[in-house]
Amino acid sequence: MTLEVGRRRRLEPDARREQILSVAVRLFGQRPYAAVSTTDVAREAGVARGLVNHYFGTKKDLYLEVVRVMLFVPSVAVDGLPQGDREARADAIVGWFLDVVSRHSTSWLAAITAGGMAGDADVDAVIDEAVDVAALSVLKAVGLGEDPSPALLGMSRAYVGLAIHTAREWLQRNALTRMQVQSLLATTLVTMVDRVFPQAVR
Repeated sequence: MTLEVGRRRRLEPDARREQILSVAVRLFGQRPYAAVSTTDVAREAGVARGLVNHYFGTKKDLYLEVVRVMLFVPSVAVDGLPQGDREARADAIVGWFLDVVSRHSTSWLAAITAGGMAGDADVDAVIDEAVDVAALSVLKAVGLGEDPSPALLGMSRAYVGLAIHTAREWLQRNALTRMQVQSLLATTLVTMVDRVFPQAVR
């Protein structure tokens, strides 16, 4: 039975952690890093500040987790792609990416631009790792993810960089439509698979 105590509810640890993280994602998406405190997160989540520290450590540790959850591509994204030719799978992985960034556009944009923490070694390391994971996911989506060469992984990272900047042209600058972004990224990926990636395959 759920116990109500004011605004607080007694939740299972995993659910409480996810609740805190969800609030942190929203707040860090709305404000720069310096303008968000763990007290703010705790208040919005309806928990004691000590519980935020218990699950996530320091404010910076919490922020790094927010960046991870916003930028890392989960394995289910690739596992759930439809079977079919590379064109269909390329179009599907691009569609998945655009769905995610549009659904969480404010928080995603804040995370990818480091939310006022650009240049911080720990934040930069998490973003770099997220790009690596995304690059490998792209290769898996098009059937090239088994032991990619450094050159192939580098080419895929370059594609991820294109995807990030193209999404920003859509979400931040309103220079492109969703349809234009989908077409640009899917067509570019197929072209790279057919004409560029073979140069780097072992």
